[in-house]
Amino acid sequence: MGQLLQRLQDTGLVFSEEPSQGLNTVKFPDLSILPPEISLLVLSNLDATDLCLAACVWSKLGNDEVLWQSLCKTSWGCVSIYRQARKDGTFSYRKLYLVLDEASLTFNADPFDGVDYLIRCGLVEDCPMEIAKFLHTTKKIKPSPKRAFLEKRPDVLDCVMQIQNFGNQFLPNAMRKLFQHISAPSERGSYLEQIIDRFAGRFCSCNPHLGLEKDAVYVLCFSLIMLSVDLTSPHVKNKMSKREFIKNTRRAASGVSEDLVGDLYDNVYLVGHVAAS
Repeated sequence: MGQLLQRLQDTGLVFSEEPSQGLNTVKFPDLSILPPEISLLVLSNLDATDLCLAACVWSKLGNDEVLWQSLCKTSWGCVSIYRQARKDGTFSYRKLYLVLDEASLTFNADPFDGVDYLIRCGLVEDCPMEIAKFLHTTKKIKPSPKRAFLEKRPDVLDCVMQIQNFGNQFLPNAMRKLFQHISAPSERGSYLEQIIDRFAGRFCSCNPHLGLEKDAVYVLCFSLIMLSVDLTSPHVKNKMSKREFIKNTRRAASGVSEDLVGDLYDNVYLVGHVAAS
């Protein structure tokens, strides 16, 4: 609210009152006397808590559906119930925000209870792709429960991978993008292998012009992860050289050019870990 007041003061929409006991006070404008488009623009800078407080003063403005719709779609980009909202003239995004917030809190406490809550309340259809879209676009759920859910639901993991677009991206950068949405497990195991297997297939589908085979990309991914650990871990004293990386990787991934493997090394060396959380 303080930053918003300052911005409004800079534009002349609020003014400073006379100093009181050595303090300058700032008075917020009466939004009800401003043109509606300006009032809504001002309130669009608020989060849900502050918007609820604003509604105590300016009920009609603070409960405006456009503002609450924007808040919903900013935090939960794709939810099945949005399709119903377009058809239902009595739909309330303000009420939806509260239910989605409760669903996210439930998911963060127990991801399987959270998904059950979403389905039971009619927020998300009981379909792997619809669940995947929710997980992919929401900003309100934490990486750890999301990872725990996807590890037990390979059908949803498949759909999450289908949503990704790795077209025209260098392999290490595509991996970084992947692990922004699907946090990497702390240890190598079957779940990491499932992720890399699906990623390799999706990367090849998005970049057919590269002429890379899925098996080759699979090997390159694990080579990049091991290189990332080697170069970034303080416990590894003798870092792998570029020459060693090229030699080892080309031996494991036949048909991959030396120039490509060298560029992969340079990227990790300069940019950093491909699976950092």
